[in-house]
Amino acid sequence: MNFYLLGAANPEAVRMIRTLQRTNPQDRFAFLDNDPAKHGTLFHGVPVLGGWEQVAELKGPDACFVNLITRDTRTRYETTRQLVEAGGTLGNFVHPGIELSMTRMGTGNYLQEGVIIQAEVVIGDNSSISYGSLVGHEGRIGDSVFMAPGVAIAGCVEVGDGAFIGTNATILPRLRIGRWSIVGAGAVVTRDVPDYAVVVGNPARIIKTQSVPYGDGRVFNK
Repeated sequence: MNFYLLGAANPEAVRMIRTLQRTNPQDRFAFLDNDPAKHGTLFHGVPVLGGWEQVAELKGPDACFVNLITRDTRTRYETTRQLVEAGGTLGNFVHPGIELSMTRMGTGNYLQEGVIIQAEVVIGDNSSISYGSLVGHEGRIGDSVFMAPGVAIAGCVEVGDGAFIGTNATILPRLRIGRWSIVGAGAVVTRDVPDYAVVVGNPARIIKTQSVPYGDGRVFNK
């Protein structure tokens, strides 16, 4: 399989490529990036082929695309939609050390080293979970979600589409994190977070509401 990764920015992605290739040496990896200065270069030894214009040429039965952009969930959602609309087939870029038995996951997801996904967790499409994060048993992670490093989500939590959860945030059990909400770094969430809300602190409190023109984070027309 040929994997094309959107966003040549994080060298940790290259280390993950090398780890994956030790298990599946037949897989091939390259980057796409919309910075013209990177086109035709090597990012830590991995080629950067070009930008959006390459998707139509590279797509096919042996090609899949994964978005590594994690700046914010709106950008991640919009750029993945562009990949899909250009005809790219999404795949998953998941560290092989992650235990995924008794879980379900969609496609287009990016899971880094040290992530713990407990039993009966369901993850949608186009979500990114950073190193050292935990999703407790029976959790539900929607589409186009981003979890920064060290997030701890207790059991039976529902995270809505497009939610952004900051570094070292903690979510207590059986709560709902609303669509397109932001949980600030280090926040401790002790009650449900409404859609589009921005919460910070311990205990987390609402400080404002986001203006996002999307009702969900789905990248496919379901």
